[in-house]
Amino acid sequence: ARAAAASGFATLRMEWLDWREVALATARRRGCPVLLYVRAACCRWCHELEARVLSDARVAATIRAHFVAIAVDKDRRPDIDARYQRGGWPTLAYLDDQGELIASDSFLEAPQLLARLDLVAGYWLENRDTIRRRLAEAAESTTPSTTVQRGELSREILDNVARMLLDTSDPVHGGWGAQHKFPHPEAIDFALIRWSQTGDEAMRKLVLRTLRNMQAGEIHDKVDGGFYRYATAPDWSGPHHEKVLDSNAQRLFAYLESFQALGDASFRATAEDILSFLTTTLLDPETGAFRGSQDADPAYAHLTTPAARRAHGAPPCDATVFANWNAMAVSSLLKASVVLERSEPRAQALRTLRFLRDEMHDERDGFYHYWDGTYHLPGMLTDQAYGLRALIDAVQFTGDSEYLDTARTLARSTVTTLRSEHGGFWDMRHDPGARGSLRRRVRSLLENSVMAEALLRLAHFTRESEWADVAHETLASFALDYRSGGQVVAGYARAVDLWLH
Repeated sequence: ARAAAASGFATLRMEWLDWREVALATARRRGCPVLLYVRAACCRWCHELEARVLSDARVAATIRAHFVAIAVDKDRRPDIDARYQRGGWPTLAYLDDQGELIASDSFLEAPQLLARLDLVAGYWLENRDTIRRRLAEAAESTTPSTTVQRGELSREILDNVARMLLDTSDPVHGGWGAQHKFPHPEAIDFALIRWSQTGDEAMRKLVLRTLRNMQAGEIHDKVDGGFYRYATAPDWSGPHHEKVLDSNAQRLFAYLESFQALGDASFRATAEDILSFLTTTLLDPETGAFRGSQDADPAYAHLTTPAARRAHGAPPCDATVFANWNAMAVSSLLKASVVLERSEPRAQALRTLRFLRDEMHDERDGFYHYWDGTYHLPGMLTDQAYGLRALIDAVQFTGDSEYLDTARTLARSTVTTLRSEHGGFWDMRHDPGARGSLRRRVRSLLENSVMAEALLRLAHFTRESEWADVAHETLASFALDYRSGGQVVAGYARAVDLWLH
């Protein structure tokens, strides 16, 4: 099955294979390396690479002659993206015929890419046995430890994370990061929790500074609503103009909760604006689920009136339905229905959840990752964690035990298929036929934290202590090394806080 048609560049001069064993087997049969292209559907520079570089006749001929070409969409294959991405998209990764990484690049112009392809192909031809041996040895040395030390869940963790968030935040514009600036909604949420418990004025000011500057900045689309994915300047300007479901759903929750906690009327207005974008632009009325993203179009984004934008034409949306991102939207819409005192968000949330449960869930496999007319890729922790949280939210908001039954089933299948014997959950299922970096599973701190929170709440609703035991074991397995997680460690602290309280 070729990735070309699905990933939007079928007009290129060559065939791009999907990541399957047959593609790697072809590389072994031909005795050549692999060129892996990791792209994002809404990525402007991916479109530039495809239009100006990968469609170049010389580039295509060189790839055909010396490589097996594989292309994957980073959102459809987060497992591959997490292991091969080079700091963003596009990523061009050069692999051996077993799928181990030799080298990687981001965007290159045609002359640069031609030189790089010639270099890798020549080096492979002369040194393939040495390369294979060195990569195999390196892979063995980076295999995760078979033992995990568990630590104590204490208030010291909360104190450490709170200090880190304050120390690393932007004191002028809010948020975190000196260049690329992302909102980090988990950090905003934890800061609110911390302020509510301790009265720490610095935490309240951090939330206000971040949300006010973000909604006033260029990252906020004040015409169509919603937020662009991230900014490239400290003052939230210079955004990359794609709009993605997950980041908008999470920002909706942050503005709703901050309006509840802090009473700033502008936060309610911004939440309404995000909600409008989600339900008009990303919502697929036929399925009742949300599309994954809207493409970046700087010319469109710089138009300042609805009439001018209508004349230009809106950027297209990637119609793929992702289970984890739609689950985030379900949780945020349920919240919106209460905070905004409107029934429509609740009705939409439950319609989306029904689609996820009916079309993308199986009692044995749990949630599948994405849907493009049918379901694909079972067993990713991200889908089970956010899906379980959405189901628990539906129980809490509706009182319907039907959602609780599905939540129980999902929790059991996740524990059975993804639980690590050393604590926590692997990011994906074990695949004995996996190649390259996919042979090495990892434990994501954020997704494990979301899963632990959901299990704690499941234990509360069902009065079944086994779920709380698994949650405690999961959180304890990160207690000694959580500090390396960056700002997403706030999600871990939030889960630890729930355990302690």
